[in-house]
Parts: sequence; C-alpha cells; structure tokens
Amino acid sequence: MYTFLGGLLILISGYLFYSKYIEKQFGSEADKTTPAYAMQDGVDYIPMATWKVYLIQFLNIAGLGPIFGAIQGALFGPIAFVWVIFGCILGGAVHDYVSGMISVRHNGAGLSEIHGMYLGKSVQKFMRVLTVFFCVIVGVVFIAGPAKLLAQLTPNTFGVMFWIFVILIYYFLATILPIDVIIGKIYPLFGAALFFMAIGVGGSIIFKGYSIPELSLTNLHPQNVSVWPMMFITIACGAVSGFHATQSPMMARCLKNEKDGRKVFYGAMITEGVVALIWIAAGLAFYGGVPGLGKIVLGKAGPAGAVFEITRTLLGPAGSVLVLLGVIFCPITTGDTAFRSARLALAEILKYPQEKIKNRLVLAIPMFAIAVFLTFVEFPVLWRYMTWLTQAYAMVTLWACSVYLYQKEKNHWLTTLPAIFMTAVSISYILQAKEGFKLQAGFSNVVGLAVALFFSALFYLKMKKSNSVCLEKALGE
Repeated sequence: MYTFLGGLLILISGYLFYSKYIEKQFGSEADKTTPAYAMQDGVDYIPMATWKVYLIQFLNIAGLGPIFGAIQGALFGPIAFVWVIFGCILGGAVHDYVSGMISVRHNGAGLSEIHGMYLGKSVQKFMRVLTVFFCVIVGVVFIAGPAKLLAQLTPNTFGVMFWIFVILIYYFLATILPIDVIIGKIYPLFGAALFFMAIGVGGSIIFKGYSIPELSLTNLHPQNVSVWPMMFITIACGAVSGFHATQSPMMARCLKNEKDGRKVFYGAMITEGVVALIWIAAGLAFYGGVPGLGKIVLGKAGPAGAVFEITRTLLGPAGSVLVLLGVIFCPITTGDTAFRSARLALAEILKYPQEKIKNRLVLAIPMFAIAVFLTFVEFPVLWRYMTWLTQAYAMVTLWACSVYLYQKEKNHWLTTLPAIFMTAVSISYILQAKEGFKLQAGFSNVVGLAVALFFSALFYLKMKKSNSVCLEKALGE
C-alpha cells in the first residue's frame, strides 16, 4: 500500500516541480503566438480551451494502453511500479513535452518533419514512410476488435461487417472534418470517463481492504520473462511511448498559449502514469499477487478478462458500463486519431494544403481504400512489431529532442539520458525477441548497450561539428 500511495505522490510531485524545470529549460513564452492563431484554418489549426486540449491529448495517447499494458506488466511484480513512476516522470513526460513543444515552435510540424530538422534528411525520409505506415496500421488494428464486440452486444441483424462499415465511416468523418466537430466534442467525455474509471478502481482497492504488495525488485513473472528489456516494452503507455509524439502535433495546432504546453503534454502523460499505476496495483491486489493474476492474463481470458472482472466486481453495474466504454470506444478513439495523423503527415510530405474539403478527400479516400483491404488481413505478428516500434519511435524522438536542446544551449541531458536508455532497450529487445532476430539474451543485451553508447558518441561528434561550423561562420562574419 505504501509503495502505491508513495508512487502516486511522486507522480504528482513530478508534475508540480520537475515539469516546471523542464518548461524553464525549454523556454516556453507566454507572449509567443502559437500556430493555433498564426495558422488558423478552421480545420486542423483551431484554438481550443486548455482543458479540452488536455483531455483530448490524454485520450489520444492513452486509449487502452495504460490499462492492458499495465495489467501485463504487473506480471513482473511490484518492480513494475518503479518503471511507471520514474519512466513517466523522467522519460515519457519529458519526451511528450519537449517533442510537443518543438512541434508548437515549428507551426505544428509532424513527427517525421521534426526528425528531419534535427537528425537529417535521411532519417526524415525513412521516418516519413514509417510514420504514415504506422498510423494506418494502428487505425486498421482498431477496427476489427471493437466491431466484433459490438456485434456480440447487438441483435444478429448487426453483424461484424456492419460494425466494421460503421466504424470506418466514423473514422473517415473524424479524419476529414474540422477537429472541433467530432474529436473536440466527444474526446473530452471519453477522456474523463477513462480517468474516473481508474480513480474508481483505485479507490475501491484501497477502501475495500485489498492488500497491495510493497516494492520488491525481484522478477516474479510466471513464465520467467526477463525484466530487461521485456518489461520496458510491455509497459509503454504509462511510462514511455513513442506513439505519443505522432499524436501531439494535432494538439500543438490547437494550443492557445505556450505556457499551456506543460499542462497538456507533460500533464497528460503524468495522468496516464497515474492510470497505469492504479491498474498495476489493482491487478496485483485483486488476484492476491502475481500467481493469481497470471492465471487469467496468460489464460484464455487475457488482459481484457482481467479488466472486466476487476471493474465489474469493484464498481458493480456501473463498472460493467465503464468496461464496455473502455474496451470498445477507447480503441476506436485511438484509431480515428491515428488515421487523422496519417492524413496530416501525408499533407506535410506532399506540401498539400488541407483547408479545402476536396484536398482532404484526395488524401483520405486512397488511404481508407487501403485500410478496407487491410481490415481482412490477420495482424497478430505485425502488431507485435508495433509494440517494439512505439519504443523505437521514442528512441529516435528523444535523440531529436536532445539535438534541439543542445542547439538552444539548454540542458540536453534531460532527453539524452532517456534516449540512451531507450536505445539500449529497443535494440536489445529486437535482437532477442521472437518477432526479431531470436538471438541469445546476454549477447543481445551487450549489443544493445554498445549501440546506445555508439549513438551517444555519434551525438557528441555531431554536436561538436555543429559548434565548429557555427564558430567558423561567426569568425568569417
């Protein structure tokens, strides 16, 4: 119990104090005109109330991630608390804030464009293709699942294909209509529901007398899965997730004031960390520890079964409604913004203005035609690659943030240290995972660390060379 409550206090303190230091280092300015006003177009660039932008950002980056990932991460035992607490404050929230604010400073630029500005054109070209592909795949994956659940809950007349069609229509409208028409209206409601579901579960665990395990650094995973690097990949949302940076430019285009960036980007990530911490505690406490939790999560019921049983038992009929809301609508709200992000990325790549509906349709129609085709493809292996890609995205984005901070003569170690860590995690994982090269774990971990150190040296040399060029120009003038 003390570990859990202490973790919540540390997360809140991270927002109250550390985020202000990060904001100071970045140098946000209250009187600087944001893209929402400078480029206002009534479609993607629209000034919105800060509380709305915060809740939309929270739902954009969260969805089911901090629930399912946390439940699976809890199988490692209470050590998962450590990763969520410190990963969120020192890694994920810093990643989200700095990358989001860089987007604000560059007129709401997309992630691959930011990579190009600070890591070079070669990285930009690769990340452009990968970002569009990634966003479309994420959107497609979150069509079939919710459609199957809706088909089970409605009369036989409304089968899976009917609901796939309905969800695709919704995705299409959310992708092409102004952001305040659909997303701006329903996202705050779903974001609040997701948060209050976690608060209800957390409160019930505490006040109904469940025993939450205290901190232990012992790996308790029932299948003896190693903590390094597997836990850091399993728990992405709630700690560090590169997918967040693909979504942040949408809100960077709606932010009224740069000073609101701390609430929106850093604050939303801390909120997600709170949700993840609650679900780790709930999984361990409700089932009496890892063995009980493992039986359901690793069985046929899976994480969804655990979430449904916990919420229904702790919150009663209201809990069942919230579960349905989460399991069905949270994936849908991830899918629609993924498609919208893909459209925005394509528009940037092609330098194709999006004010006119005709222009949006030119990009959206072919994209959704491909999505319809992909809906009929099985994605079990492909999606496992996506879990790795989220952390690989974080790795690349953190390095880009480090270059930005270095060039601005700020404390680049704020993002460089997390970048080194995530590089080691990402490389170690893909080398040994069954979705990757299936190499021996010890060898993979050594190579992962070596690559992280190599990237560190490359970063140092690049910055040193950049300083030399700047000095030569200054002397020449």
